[in-house]
Amino acid sequence: MSELRAVLTPELTWLAMALLATFSIGGILYALLQPRLSGEKEREKRLKSVASRANTIDAVRRTRDNERRRKSMHDQLREFEEREKRKHKDAAKLSLEERFDQAGLNWSKRTFYLFSLASGFTFLILGFTVTSSLILNVGLAFVGFFGVPRFYLARRRKKRIEAFLNELPNAVDVIVRGTKAGLPLAECMQIVAAEARDPIKTEFRRIIETQQMGVTLSEAIAKLPQRMPVAEANFLAIVVAIQSQAGGSLSEALGNLSKVLRERKSMKGKIRAMSQEAKSSAAIIGSLPFLLVGVLSLISPSFIEVLFTDPAGQIILVVSGGWMLTGIFIMKKMINFDF
Repeated sequence: MSELRAVLTPELTWLAMALLATFSIGGILYALLQPRLSGEKEREKRLKSVASRANTIDAVRRTRDNERRRKSMHDQLREFEEREKRKHKDAAKLSLEERFDQAGLNWSKRTFYLFSLASGFTFLILGFTVTSSLILNVGLAFVGFFGVPRFYLARRRKKRIEAFLNELPNAVDVIVRGTKAGLPLAECMQIVAAEARDPIKTEFRRIIETQQMGVTLSEAIAKLPQRMPVAEANFLAIVVAIQSQAGGSLSEALGNLSKVLRERKSMKGKIRAMSQEAKSSAAIIGSLPFLLVGVLSLISPSFIEVLFTDPAGQIILVVSGGWMLTGIFIMKKMINFDF
């Protein structure tokens, strides 16, 4: 210990302390400046910059895709709105051929006019068997020629459209299951065209035949609302068109469409049930004059036959019939809801 104390003179002690302080300061400076001197901090900055730039590019790309999809959807919805306006505007301007097509009848104009002549002649013969009044017989012939064929055509068209609406959600469900299983849309539609019931079967077969002629599937489906002028057909055409242009999950979009179609069908059933009371009242009120005439004909034929034999009575019958038709038409407009 004495030798060590002799060696550690004050000069050596201060020198050792200076060296220790130098090494300590150097170590601290190295720890602080080493990342900058070695370029690690710059590398980290560059990596963060590249990562943020990639995130920015992805965000811009996603924003761009969302904007494109939103614009495509907006254009499709605007086209749908314009199509609905044109449909309501041109509903009364349909040609006979278009009405035959929508009613599912393979008639020509000649067939329709022959049917009208036969109906008018039948009503004229029935009129002569009931009464000898020329005015009433002419009126019956007019109803038989102009009214009955058009009523039959409108009835067939309405029934076919209702059958289409009832079967469309099931067809969309088949397409959803097929697309989820990995089948292409065209093949799913071929399955519907082969397995579904009419008129879905006929309409989807037309879509497949149109596509086989070189038309794209979205364009072929876009012609469906022309043959079936209902909002549900427009929905299907819009969903397929948006998916073909903007991409996305077709099965999810069609699944949502199927849900919407079933909800609309349920809402229509509720509206029919709520309006059934008004329809029953209208039917009772409309049938009362005819029931009264029938009862009076049985109880007192001489009292009621004046309306059919006297010219003034015949004029009263014609005017009363016109007023009855006007009242029935007004009541029909009041209780038929557009949905």
